[in-house]
Amino acid sequence: MSDVKNILFVGVGGQGIILASKILSKGLIDAGYDVKMSEVHGMAQRGGSVTTQIRYGGKVYSPIIGIGQADIIVSFEKMEAMRWIEYLKPNGKMVVNDYAIPPAPVLSGKVGYPEGIVEDLESKVHTVRLDAAEEAAKLGNIKTMNIIMLGALIKAMGINEVDWDSVIKEEVKERFVDVNIKAFNKGKMLVK
Repeated sequence: MSDVKNILFVGVGGQGIILASKILSKGLIDAGYDVKMSEVHGMAQRGGSVTTQIRYGGKVYSPIIGIGQADIIVSFEKMEAMRWIEYLKPNGKMVVNDYAIPPAPVLSGKVGYPEGIVEDLESKVHTVRLDAAEEAAKLGNIKTMNIIMLGALIKAMGINEVDWDSVIKEEVKERFVDVNIKAFNKGKMLVK
């Protein structure tokens, strides 16, 4: 059996998914893991889907996660969680931000945004639900949702051997370090 763990980040362009992925990858490398990361931007600049795939372990040969192989999916937007659920292992975890960013067909009025997404997820897979937007607003910077989600992921995974504050300091602009460290710790506190 492989010691490789697979993490899939999914969301919408502009949510800071790439930054969260880079922080996670750097921390895992610092912890001594072999890490491979792949990112797909799609129509990210127009609010489209963004995914990053992170695989880590003793030796990783490919950055690609196949259907049914993700140990954890971190969804920064709840409809994206449903779009990618088939990639989750049967015993995997879904960490989902209970946050909606309506896609173009919804904004144009052609279709409605689906209701009950998180409840549907909870009935299908082990789901950790967060309201990262509300918590980020309390911190005074809505853009810290990504780091709140990252903190929740780290807590859900139990990766404690990394100095995450140092990694955040290396990867985030200096003026945003303090609020991002607060956001990271808030995300960890939100997971029981």
